[in-house]
Amino acid sequence: MTTASSPVRTFGSVLWRDIFVTGRELVPFLAQVIIQPFFTLFIFGKVLANLGYVGPDYAAILLPGIVALNGFLGALQNTTMPLIMDFSWTREIEDRLLAPIPIAWVAVEKMLFGALRGVVAAVLMIPIGFLILDGVTWPASAWLPVMLIVVLGSLVGAAIGMTIGTSVQPRQINILFAVILVPLMFTGSTQFPWMGLDSVRWFQVLCALNPLTYVSEGMRAELVPHVPHIPVWISLLVMLAACAGFGTLGIRGFLRRALD
Repeated sequence: MTTASSPVRTFGSVLWRDIFVTGRELVPFLAQVIIQPFFTLFIFGKVLANLGYVGPDYAAILLPGIVALNGFLGALQNTTMPLIMDFSWTREIEDRLLAPIPIAWVAVEKMLFGALRGVVAAVLMIPIGFLILDGVTWPASAWLPVMLIVVLGSLVGAAIGMTIGTSVQPRQINILFAVILVPLMFTGSTQFPWMGLDSVRWFQVLCALNPLTYVSEGMRAELVPHVPHIPVWISLLVMLAACAGFGTLGIRGFLRRALD
């Protein structure tokens, strides 16, 4: 029993070490996950609403999308960037690979840690959104399913981050945001309902290929059900499939890079 539980304890110790390091780097982490979504909420949900360029109900549609975006991208970035650095400059990954756990578990720990950061990033935006936006309330009955969607969305982001982090070369890091992250942000239906894109069919199809769309739509299905949305069961199914698919690709890429 001791032998069987040893890898599990080691896995937990490695994960706890990463969480502890986050505590020491709290200010940079908060700046990373709060500044951009804060200004998005302020400009689109507050300023444009006060100027009359968006409707009074837009803030209720916007906030679930921004929370979904923050969890998804927070997990993606906090999985991708450390991997690129570990495999190139710091070589810290070599210490992880010496731990008495299977190499695939090291990849899982990286994804789980990235997902935890994503969940924190998403949860932080909820009270901030309530403070910035006028008249936005969430029913108590929606909190549990919303948190499930946040967790699933963060896991999807971490799985995609693992895939990207084991595929992108360090010299390509400068184009990472422009070529990958920016399109993910603006085709994820975070600032608009996907069902409302019927008049722009090609863009609706493009958004349907982005897993973030289903995180955003799942959030809106629970929080603003009167707005036309993708059925929740479809959103959950796509998120689970994306997590499994990208997670498998990411672990394979990690094993390939680790054994090179």
